[in-house]
Amino acid sequence: MRFSRRSRRALIPIAFAGAAGLALTGCTGDIAAQDKADVDCAPYEQYGTFDNEDVSISGTIVDTEADLMTQTWQDFATCTGIDVKYQGTQEFETQIAVLAKAGNAPDIGIVPQPGLFNTLAEGGYLKPASKAVEDHVDEFWSEDWKKYGTYDGTFYAAPLMASVKGYIWYSPSEFKDKGYEIPTTLDELTALSEKIAADGDHKPWCAGMESGEASGWPGTDWIEDFVLRQAGPDVYDQWVTHEIPFNDPQIVKAFDAAGEYLKNGDMVNGGLGDVSTVISTAFGDGGLPILDGDCSLHHQASFYEGFWPKGTKVAADGDVFAFLMPPASADSGQAVTGGGELVVAFTEGDAVEAVRAYLSSDTWANKRVSLGGVISANKGLDPENAQSDILKDSIKILQDPDTVFRFDGSDLMPSAVGASSFWTGIIEWLNGKSSQQVADTIEASWPSS
Repeated sequence: MRFSRRSRRALIPIAFAGAAGLALTGCTGDIAAQDKADVDCAPYEQYGTFDNEDVSISGTIVDTEADLMTQTWQDFATCTGIDVKYQGTQEFETQIAVLAKAGNAPDIGIVPQPGLFNTLAEGGYLKPASKAVEDHVDEFWSEDWKKYGTYDGTFYAAPLMASVKGYIWYSPSEFKDKGYEIPTTLDELTALSEKIAADGDHKPWCAGMESGEASGWPGTDWIEDFVLRQAGPDVYDQWVTHEIPFNDPQIVKAFDAAGEYLKNGDMVNGGLGDVSTVISTAFGDGGLPILDGDCSLHHQASFYEGFWPKGTKVAADGDVFAFLMPPASADSGQAVTGGGELVVAFTEGDAVEAVRAYLSSDTWANKRVSLGGVISANKGLDPENAQSDILKDSIKILQDPDTVFRFDGSDLMPSAVGASSFWTGIIEWLNGKSSQQVADTIEASWPSS
């Protein structure tokens, strides 16, 4: 999942003149009509046939990604008779709850983070998923994923696409030439970083936190990765739901662990300047010094593949590649953070549930991933359909039954924290405040209800 406003909360709220007149506007993916005789309808027979029923969908997916997504249901629409109409807008997250309250929501919404899903479910706007949808999720998705579409014991939403965070980008040729090995534990990652620093050619890490009003968000990913690996998934869950305070000692420990890299003048900021440049460097530029041999390691998600300059070979034998931040110990198993979407329904109807069942199927996942640029955690997905080595590896990681998956923590927290004080807290932390001070400040910002 590339960084965009569909992978982060909308940054600028918009004003509303009146709920009754609201409508979602934005990119619409139109598809050409097909003759049913020209389509193999066998994969779609299970969804039934309908007499020209319309189903509307909206979400934050726009532009080329919207065009690719609409292609995935062209055959489905031809075979079932359902006219699927998609409207994409970057204001979806700020508008959808108001539209739902006014009764103007689309039939289906593609929700980009669980916090918004929980808000919609709590408001009573969502319709429970049909048995067909739930059967697909039970077959093709892990329990970790199913729980994100469940609210107060009721299952509402199947997952759609996914992303994997916590990758560490590096130069395969540098590792080969200098005899560096990919670390398998956090201690080995520390040892590797210290060795690179001791070799004296350059600082081992490069990083960038600048992202306009969202500056600081890359640092939240660091903290989330350390909480999940050091403290474990149960503590992670307690942290994002505020069952333990933000300034719990285990969270402060994660800040300190990240600070050993991000606040350490011996470790950053290779090719970019001193430690202070971590704040001012645009997040998209943060890893580029690897290509010039000015740094060795950069922490960023799978979507960072799209930020390397044209012509860069991203492969195990290429210019750059990536490995996952390792677990705390060799026997603790792999845990990853990431993101994705949830497909909710605002209206009831057989055609609506047929569309949702299709979107939760292995058929849809393979079709969409084969078009490029995205992945899914659907266990029926063939990783070879992905169009890059990083995406293939990400799919295998998500499909591994031993992988513990947790959604991006800031997307699970209230927006006052996850899209505000956590981001700004990272900048204050990098500017010199202690881990304890920053954690205390963020804890004080947590909404009281």
